[in-house]
Amino acid sequence: MSELASYESFKIEVKDHIAHVQFCRPEALNSMNKAFWLELPRCVQDIEANTDARVIVISSTGKHFSAGMDLGVFTDPKSVPMSGDPGRMAENLRRVVLQLQDTLSSLEKVRLPVLAAVHGGCIGGALDLVCAADSRYCTADAYFTIKETELGMTADVGTLQRLPKLMPEGVVRELAYTGRKFGAEEAQRLGFVNSVYESQEAMLDGVMAIAAQIAANSPLAVTGCKEMINFSRDHSVEDSLRYMATWQSGMFRPTDMMKSFQAKAQKQAPVYDDLFPVKGLFNS
Repeated sequence: MSELASYESFKIEVKDHIAHVQFCRPEALNSMNKAFWLELPRCVQDIEANTDARVIVISSTGKHFSAGMDLGVFTDPKSVPMSGDPGRMAENLRRVVLQLQDTLSSLEKVRLPVLAAVHGGCIGGALDLVCAADSRYCTADAYFTIKETELGMTADVGTLQRLPKLMPEGVVRELAYTGRKFGAEEAQRLGFVNSVYESQEAMLDGVMAIAAQIAANSPLAVTGCKEMINFSRDHSVEDSLRYMATWQSGMFRPTDMMKSFQAKAQKQAPVYDDLFPVKGLFNS
């Protein structure tokens, strides 16, 4: 493994094929400042290229998971000019929003499953982030809110596009129109979170155990599951079945299955090869 870069917004630990990414600005309620938006996709790519991780767990520190978007992102005149030709300002703002969306979409595009472990407040942009994770878990004191509505804007980096695929649409509409908080019990009842834990320590223990189960499976089989589920969410059943057949014809090899059978016969845990690391074009 290569040495990971250091980040202002995150601490990363990789152990037993699990990459644990922790937000590390508790004094600022882990708000999503400019560094955060630039660093998240780099962090994910760093894990893919330079570690043997097979699953990513995202958690946080301090009182809240994240207070959401740092308003400094939109008040910087260099990034979002507030004067000049209206058409050019609009084109620039659209591009900025697309770039912010791409930052969170990195969690969907990474071939590793991403598990979000949430405690305290998950507010505004932080909700956009966890909607892009594969699975969500939270503490009993956690709450979520589409805060942007209350602030006078429409949420724009993924919640309104992903949340209706994760919860009943009528509920999502209510949450979006009102901006009200919804807590752990409601989130679990609606299927938004998989499990609720009494404490952050218990949650991390539980999520790490789930991550270990994922990491013990064939990484090729797991990444195939993620690819298929993401594709099926956005396409018809017929299109998804055809893509599945094409994927299987190209990706399926009996090697990992034979390892599974041999390990079971020997009453041992199977040991699978890692996927090749994801590198930039022509990078060694």
